[in-house]
Amino acid sequence: MDSRDEETPLVVNDLQIQTPKNYAKDVYILSSSFLLVFLAYGAAQNLETTVYKDLGTISLGILYVSFMFCSMVASPVVRFLGSKNALILGTTGYWLFIAANLVPSWYTMVPASLYLGFAASIIWVGQGTYLTSIARDHAKDYNLHEGSVIGNFNGVFWGMFACHQLAGNLVSLAVLRDEKEGSTSGTTLLFTVFLCIVTLGCILMFFIRKSDGKCEKGSPNSSVSFYSSLVSLLKSIITPLLDIRMLLIVPLMAYSGLQQAFVWAEFTKDVVKPAIGVSGVAGAMAVYGAFDAICSLTAGRLTSGLSSITFIVCGGLFAHAIIFLWLLLKYSVTGGILGTIYPLIMAAILGIGDGVLMTQLSALLGILFEHDTEGAFAQLKVWQSAAIAVVFFLCPYISLQTMLVIMVSGISVSLLAFLFLALQVEKVFSSHSHTP
Repeated sequence: MDSRDEETPLVVNDLQIQTPKNYAKDVYILSSSFLLVFLAYGAAQNLETTVYKDLGTISLGILYVSFMFCSMVASPVVRFLGSKNALILGTTGYWLFIAANLVPSWYTMVPASLYLGFAASIIWVGQGTYLTSIARDHAKDYNLHEGSVIGNFNGVFWGMFACHQLAGNLVSLAVLRDEKEGSTSGTTLLFTVFLCIVTLGCILMFFIRKSDGKCEKGSPNSSVSFYSSLVSLLKSIITPLLDIRMLLIVPLMAYSGLQQAFVWAEFTKDVVKPAIGVSGVAGAMAVYGAFDAICSLTAGRLTSGLSSITFIVCGGLFAHAIIFLWLLLKYSVTGGILGTIYPLIMAAILGIGDGVLMTQLSALLGILFEHDTEGAFAQLKVWQSAAIAVVFFLCPYISLQTMLVIMVSGISVSLLAFLFLALQVEKVFSSHSHTP
């Protein structure tokens, strides 16, 4: 009897210790996989328009158009596959895109971009669904505040993810620092290194465990007719937009894509390059990534509910507005130490704003749309990718000043809509957040 009494609590205690470690392990494995995959892809994307010019610009435009349309059907696809399988399949698109850069041509880059649009749509919907699911499981099992857990998990993920800009651009800087004009040997070596890194990230994704959320429990029903499937698909696209809360978040989603594309396409070309040269682009983007990562971790820790999300988002939008108004009204390229420091300061503040938007948008969608998480994150990617595609297609034809006016207008509209949302749902959210 004594031995049994001693053994039983040991089993229970072991389970209690193991469960939270599993949740944390899954978050870190998921985050590490994304870090490796996007370390390569993010740095490659920064170089596309510089190295391949028209081919790179058009390929990225095609990629984000494909991303936009595929995001419309990503929700049922992720529900069909399960979030883990969607994450694994999604990594293959990034592997193929990096591989295509080793033999760049219209026949390799365009198909790879089209497929990456599909892969990106399911990997991001899968990521949002998976992370929210395990956060809810954790909060439920340990009777914790759901909003805080979702915020913390998103903070860890986006903090580690944001490091891809720092790490990837440092790799680019190290490999290409001695690259001579017209030479391609350094670029070939760089993309070979990136392909190896992406491969590690793809393999790592297999080691996350399946979540216990609803998206893992469903299974395809072969008896469902094509008509029923089509109706279900249309509902998954349209239904979220019938919710006033989603409509009020759409401007913020679109702005989050605009500001990312501005950094990739306009800021590096029209602000960083004239001030500190081509070699300074990787350094500025490394600073951007470092502050993005720090802010993501900090903002995630501070997230506790709609009030905190509102305060943090407003701070991030205000920081961006300062940079855009500075560029629009006061800034001019100068020499000396200030000419070098100014673009780096701007990169840091832009990184802070991006870290705020990505963590808080993910937490907000996970909290407000718990009954259709896949659909909510699909909408996020539809509007983000649409905005990014527009910038890539328009940037050769519009001036920096015009783009800055668009950015300030985007901040104004998204901020007003978001504040109205906060006022409308504060009471409902407060009562929900106190539910154990």
